[in-house]
Amino acid sequence: MRIKICGITNVEQGTAIAQMGATDLGFICVPSSPRYVNLTMLHPLVTALGSVANTVGVFADFSVMTIAQVVSITELNTVQLHGNESVDFCQELREILPGTEIIKAWRVRDRSDLDKIAAYSEAVDGLLLDAYHPDALGGTGQTLDWEQLAAFTPPIPWLLAGGLTPDNICTALSQLHPDGIDLSSGVEVAPGNKDLALVDRLFTNLSSRLS
Repeated sequence: MRIKICGITNVEQGTAIAQMGATDLGFICVPSSPRYVNLTMLHPLVTALGSVANTVGVFADFSVMTIAQVVSITELNTVQLHGNESVDFCQELREILPGTEIIKAWRVRDRSDLDKIAAYSEAVDGLLLDAYHPDALGGTGQTLDWEQLAAFTPPIPWLLAGGLTPDNICTALSQLHPDGIDLSSGVEVAPGNKDLALVDRLFTNLSSRLS
């Protein structure tokens, strides 16, 4: 299973988290986020951590060219789109970045959102479902209604996000079968500052669930 820890802001924590078992490390490139890392910070983070995990840049409502420039400079492996990007936007980005994985995130309010996100299946490589919050794009600690996702079976891989913690992860995975999970606030002391003890507990609980 793909295990992504998002909101990484320093090399030491990122390295430790990858060594514990994280497959993906996420970096928030959205200025309004409390976990924001600017380009000056992002480049050395990706350079240092790209050898230990898949690197994911999280963007929201940037232009195609801006994202492409950031990827070119930093060599991010994956772009995660967390804004209001259209299917056409995703297809254009995919054409410009053919060697970069593209994931479209969706903040789910109700079942109708699941129907809308299905249209992206041919335009991106993966999907991510997060909890809806009117004032934040993610990292809010709010969980999704897992029951309404029970029938969600897209034709491409998908990741579950939204309020996941070491304590509720096994319950979530007993109800749903995502291809991966994404945690941020659930393993933090403060935004951007990960609690390595919580991360360790996450992997301990996951190992008992997945074994």
